[in-house]
Amino acid sequence: VQLQASGGGLVQPRSSLRLSCTASGFTLDYSHIAWFRQAPGKEREGVSCISRGGILRYYANSVMGRFTISGDNAGNTVYLQMNSLKPEDTAVYYCAADTSRVSHTCAIDRTAPYTDWGQGTLVTVSS
Repeated sequence: VQLQASGGGLVQPRSSLRLSCTASGFTLDYSHIAWFRQAPGKEREGVSCISRGGILRYYANSVMGRFTISGDNAGNTVYLQMNSLKPEDTAVYYCAADTSRVSHTCAIDRTAPYTDWGQGTLVTVSS
């Protein structure tokens, strides 16, 4: 079971990036998937999540209206489309999977349900 996060880079403010989280060893259709981020010197924070089957989606207030989480039809990749990026979005972004099937919905206020993590991809927003 592995998650691979990719798509980070250096961009200017107000630019866009799309992060990808690809799973191997299991299908994302049966897992809640979340994106977390960690900026230097700060705690890891939840950004967005999508429940298994893509039924529910949640966003942190700080990214609401700018970021969109989605999944592909094959069921093994989840995307985070990030628009209108700000310098404060600079962080390492991690995707994580909750495969337990305990909860009916995903969560971004805690990391505990997520047992599988990708390696992180760095997003730097700077002029």
